[in-house]
Amino acid sequence: MKTKPLFLSGCIALLSFAFAGTASAGDMKIEQALRDLDAQWSAAAAAKDVDKTVSFYSDDAIVMPPNASAATTKEAIRNVWQDLLASPGLVMSWKTTKVEVSTSGDLACVSGTYEVTMNDPSGKPVNDHGKYVEVWEKQADGKWKCGTDIWNSDLPASAEKK
Repeated sequence: MKTKPLFLSGCIALLSFAFAGTASAGDMKIEQALRDLDAQWSAAAAAKDVDKTVSFYSDDAIVMPPNASAATTKEAIRNVWQDLLASPGLVMSWKTTKVEVSTSGDLACVSGTYEVTMNDPSGKPVNDHGKYVEVWEKQADGKWKCGTDIWNSDLPASAEKK
Protein backbone atom coordinates (compact mmCIF):
# COMPACT_ATOMS: atom_id res chain seq x y z
CA MET A 1 0.00 0.00 0.00
CA LYS A 2 1.90 3.01 -1.25
CA THR A 3 -0.27 5.58 0.52
CA LYS A 4 0.61 4.24 4.00
CA PRO A 5 4.17 5.72 4.11
CA LEU A 6 2.87 9.03 2.75
CA PHE A 7 0.04 9.06 5.27
CA LEU A 8 2.45 8.20 8.10
CA SER A 9 4.83 11.00 7.07
CA GLY A 10 1.91 13.41 6.91
CA CYS A 11 0.74 12.35 10.37
CA ILE A 12 4.17 12.87 11.86
CA ALA A 13 4.44 16.33 10.28
CA LEU A 14 0.92 17.17 11.42
CA LEU A 15 1.63 15.97 14.95
CA SER A 16 4.80 18.04 15.18
CA PHE A 17 2.84 21.22 14.42
CA ALA A 18 -0.32 20.29 16.26
CA PHE A 19 1.32 19.74 19.63
CA ALA A 20 2.58 23.32 19.98
CA GLY A 21 0.24 24.93 22.46
CA THR A 22 -1.09 24.60 25.95
CA ALA A 23 -3.09 21.63 27.13
CA SER A 24 -6.79 22.14 27.74
CA ALA A 25 -9.00 20.25 30.17
CA GLY A 26 -10.16 18.12 27.23
CA ASP A 27 -6.56 17.33 26.36
CA MET A 28 -5.89 16.27 29.95
CA LYS A 29 -8.92 13.94 29.82
CA ILE A 30 -7.67 12.42 26.54
CA GLU A 31 -4.14 12.15 27.95
CA GLN A 32 -5.39 10.22 30.97
CA ALA A 33 -7.56 7.98 28.80
CA LEU A 34 -4.54 7.14 26.62
CA ARG A 35 -2.34 6.51 29.66
CA ASP A 36 -5.02 4.13 30.95
CA LEU A 37 -5.34 2.38 27.57
CA ASP A 38 -1.58 1.97 27.32
CA ALA A 39 -1.47 0.49 30.84
CA GLN A 40 -4.27 -1.94 29.91
CA TRP A 41 -2.36 -2.87 26.76
CA SER A 42 0.82 -3.53 28.76
CA ALA A 43 -1.17 -5.69 31.20
CA ALA A 44 -2.66 -7.70 28.28
CA ALA A 45 0.83 -8.32 26.88
CA ALA A 46 2.16 -9.25 30.35
CA ALA A 47 -0.70 -11.77 30.61
CA LYS A 48 0.37 -13.13 27.18
CA ASP A 49 -3.14 -12.55 25.81
CA VAL A 50 -2.51 -12.31 22.05
CA ASP A 51 -6.11 -11.42 21.13
CA LYS A 52 -6.38 -8.64 23.70
CA THR A 53 -2.91 -7.33 22.85
CA VAL A 54 -3.68 -7.10 19.14
CA SER A 55 -7.10 -5.51 19.82
CA PHE A 56 -5.42 -2.17 20.67
CA TYR A 57 -4.41 -1.65 17.02
CA SER A 58 -6.48 0.07 14.35
CA ASP A 59 -7.48 -1.95 11.28
CA ASP A 60 -4.78 -0.25 9.18
CA ALA A 61 -2.04 -0.20 11.81
CA ILE A 62 1.66 -0.54 11.14
CA VAL A 63 3.98 -2.16 13.69
CA MET A 64 7.74 -1.69 13.45
CA PRO A 65 9.49 -4.12 15.80
CA PRO A 66 13.26 -3.95 16.23
CA ASN A 67 15.42 -5.93 13.82
CA ALA A 68 12.46 -7.04 11.73
CA SER A 69 10.33 -5.92 8.82
CA ALA A 70 7.31 -3.74 9.45
CA ALA A 71 4.02 -5.58 9.97
CA THR A 72 1.29 -3.91 7.93
CA THR A 73 -1.60 -6.37 8.09
CA LYS A 74 -3.67 -7.66 11.00
CA GLU A 75 -2.27 -11.14 10.37
CA ALA A 76 1.34 -9.93 10.32
CA ILE A 77 0.80 -7.88 13.51
CA ARG A 78 -0.78 -10.87 15.21
CA ASN A 79 2.21 -13.02 14.16
CA VAL A 80 4.67 -10.48 15.62
CA TRP A 81 2.88 -10.56 18.96
CA GLN A 82 2.22 -14.30 18.91
CA ASP A 83 5.94 -14.99 18.41
CA LEU A 84 6.99 -12.47 21.03
CA LEU A 85 4.48 -13.61 23.66
CA ALA A 86 5.48 -17.25 23.12
CA SER A 87 9.14 -16.51 23.93
CA PRO A 88 10.39 -18.75 26.75
CA GLY A 89 10.74 -16.93 30.07
CA LEU A 90 9.03 -13.79 28.76
CA VAL A 91 8.24 -11.09 31.28
CA MET A 92 7.39 -7.70 29.80
CA SER A 93 5.86 -4.37 30.65
CA TRP A 94 5.88 -0.79 29.45
CA LYS A 95 4.94 2.55 30.94
CA THR A 96 3.88 5.79 29.32
CA THR A 97 6.11 8.75 30.11
CA LYS A 98 4.64 11.34 27.73
CA VAL A 99 1.36 11.94 25.90
CA GLU A 100 0.91 14.73 23.37
CA VAL A 101 -2.56 15.35 21.94
CA SER A 102 -3.13 17.15 18.63
CA THR A 103 -5.12 20.38 18.76
CA SER A 104 -7.84 18.65 16.74
CA GLY A 105 -8.10 16.02 19.51
CA ASP A 106 -8.15 13.07 17.10
CA LEU A 107 -4.46 12.12 17.08
CA ALA A 108 -2.02 11.59 19.93
CA CYS A 109 1.59 10.60 20.34
CA VAL A 110 2.36 8.33 23.30
CA SER A 111 5.93 7.51 24.28
CA GLY A 112 7.51 5.66 27.14
CA THR A 113 9.87 2.96 28.29
CA TYR A 114 9.72 -0.83 28.35
CA GLU A 115 11.36 -3.70 30.23
CA VAL A 116 11.60 -7.22 28.80
CA THR A 117 13.17 -10.42 30.05
CA MET A 118 13.25 -13.61 27.99
CA ASN A 119 15.44 -16.67 27.79
CA ASP A 120 18.23 -16.90 25.25
CA PRO A 121 18.70 -20.16 23.28
CA SER A 122 20.67 -21.67 26.19
CA GLY A 123 17.83 -20.92 28.62
CA LYS A 124 19.61 -18.04 30.36
CA PRO A 125 17.39 -15.02 31.13
CA VAL A 126 18.32 -11.93 29.13
CA ASN A 127 17.12 -8.47 30.17
CA ASP A 128 16.34 -5.65 27.76
CA HIS A 129 15.00 -2.15 28.23
CA GLY A 130 14.24 0.58 25.77
CA LYS A 131 11.75 3.10 24.50
CA TYR A 132 8.69 3.22 22.28
CA VAL A 133 6.48 5.62 20.35
CA GLU A 134 2.84 5.02 19.45
CA VAL A 135 0.55 7.17 17.33
CA TRP A 136 -3.04 6.80 18.51
CA GLU A 137 -6.00 7.68 16.30
CA LYS A 138 -9.54 8.43 17.43
CA GLN A 139 -11.84 6.11 15.48
CA ALA A 140 -15.24 6.96 13.99
CA ASP A 141 -16.91 5.28 16.98
CA GLY A 142 -14.96 7.54 19.39
CA LYS A 143 -12.60 4.79 20.59
CA TRP A 144 -8.83 5.23 20.47
CA LYS A 145 -6.68 2.71 18.58
CA CYS A 146 -2.95 2.59 17.95
CA GLY A 147 -2.18 3.20 14.28
CA THR A 148 1.62 3.19 14.47
CA ASP A 149 3.84 1.37 16.97
CA ILE A 150 7.64 1.28 17.09
CA TRP A 151 10.08 0.29 19.81
CA ASN A 152 13.81 -0.28 20.16
CA SER A 153 16.38 -1.20 22.75
CA ASP A 154 18.62 1.10 24.75
CA LEU A 155 21.25 -1.65 24.85
CA PRO A 156 24.15 -1.58 22.40
CA ALA A 157 23.69 -3.68 19.29
CA SER A 158 25.42 -7.02 19.59
CA ALA A 159 28.17 -7.71 17.08
CA GLU A 160 27.22 -10.31 14.51
CA LYS A 161 29.49 -13.32 14.29
CA LYS A 162 31.19 -13.80 10.94
